Amino acid sequence: MDANRRIERTLDAAVAHAEAPGAPPRLAEAIRYAVFPGGHRIRPRLCLSVARACGDDDPAASDAAAAAIELLHCASLVHDDLPCFDDAPLRRGQPSVHAAFGEPLAVLTGDALIVSAFETLARGAARSPGRLAALVGLVARAVGSPNGIVAGQAWESEPHVALAEYQQAKTGALFAAATVTGAAAAGAPALPWRLLGECLGEAYQVADDLRDVACRQEEVGKPVGRDATLGRPNAAALLGMGGALARLKRLAREAVEVIPACPGADALRAEIEAQTRLFLPASLVRELA
Repeated sequence: MDANRRIERTLDAAVAHAEAPGAPPRLAEAIRYAVFPGGHRIRPRLCLSVARACGDDDPAASDAAAAAIELLHCASLVHDDLPCFDDAPLRRGQPSVHAAFGEPLAVLTGDALIVSAFETLARGAARSPGRLAALVGLVARAVGSPNGIVAGQAWESEPHVALAEYQQAKTGALFAAATVTGAAAAGAPALPWRLLGECLGEAYQVADDLRDVACRQEEVGKPVGRDATLGRPNAAALLGMGGALARLKRLAREAVEVIPACPGADALRAEIEAQTRLFLPASLVRELA
């Protein structure tokens, strides 16, 4: 089964648990709405790619890790879009969850997705208690404080923040979680894989900054120009378009160079080179040549 089918199947099972009899119908609808249809599923695909490179000897555990990462990503989008943060009316080309279901249900949807992520992890990796314990710790670190996505959101409420520190928490944390959990799910040491995720996470955030400055809303499926409006750090604004593109190319190159020795290293390098080209829309891809 290919990676996309594995991811969608596991996500569908996770959402189905939240839709079980007795669930408030509109909450169940909002949870599915927040997860499907998804974007490129870059983070769970990365998790499975690392697991495959390390042998993927427990597919149920790696599928659960990948789905947990994506559920947490979806939760972060629901919360990011809320009026108290970005007040974004669109996400993935459709009304954001709070625009479609109201603010109270959007808060609860994000909360439910966080819980669902850990429930999915527990079900999928239950046959390997040692791996499950490691996976829970790695995922929790990527979500909370001091360096997870919650901290990344909180930095937006501080008077000053360094660009790299902000990006590593806001975006890099889940990319790092994708690589380390992919390795841990396959029984490989997790720590050597963190740098790969950090490089890719920073690269993705630089690309997102470029999209915010240089693309149209129709291309990216969400409002653009929000960083300038909200006074947030933006690599393209701080470094200029040329500087941000140069940084993106450097990070993509470093990501390939830091892949640890593993049975599937060559295939993983090729996949990462292909995936990093998805970070930007077609209008900007030619600038990376």
